[in-house]
Amino acid sequence: MSLFNPQDLRNVLQTDQRILGLDPGSKTIGVALTDVSLMLASPFMGLKRRKLGENAKELAEITKRQNVGALVVGLPLSLDGSFGPAARAASDWTTALSERLGIPACLWDERLSSSAVNRFLIQDADMTRGRRAEVVDKMAAAYMLQGWLDATKPDLEKKYL
Repeated sequence: MSLFNPQDLRNVLQTDQRILGLDPGSKTIGVALTDVSLMLASPFMGLKRRKLGENAKELAEITKRQNVGALVVGLPLSLDGSFGPAARAASDWTTALSERLGIPACLWDERLSSSAVNRFLIQDADMTRGRRAEVVDKMAAAYMLQGWLDATKPDLEKKYL
């Protein structure tokens, strides 16, 4: 499947389908899920990063069990917004994963999501380094996915006027 424009991805979903948010790191893939109303993203789990085929099998089971209709994958743009090697690798990985799972996907800017989550876990949650390591990836995925949900939310005022 080809990658969708982030604004258009909502239009291909069927009623009551969820979106799976992925924050692919070098060691762990953070996984988050939306609710069926597409209003709230929640941390789901962290997956050990393996070969694409192995991760695709695990993600295929999740998509089936959770009625997932699309993927939103974190795009690691450079701080200046440029599309560097890490962004190219994420784009290629997302395209291949989308094709294997047979569901549409889009990329969403995830710059500083891990930093924001770590800052929150240190300052507000007063979490130890070890505990942070267990939750940061899935929370970063939820942070990124919530950003996509908020940015692509339908304008209800226009809808009902």
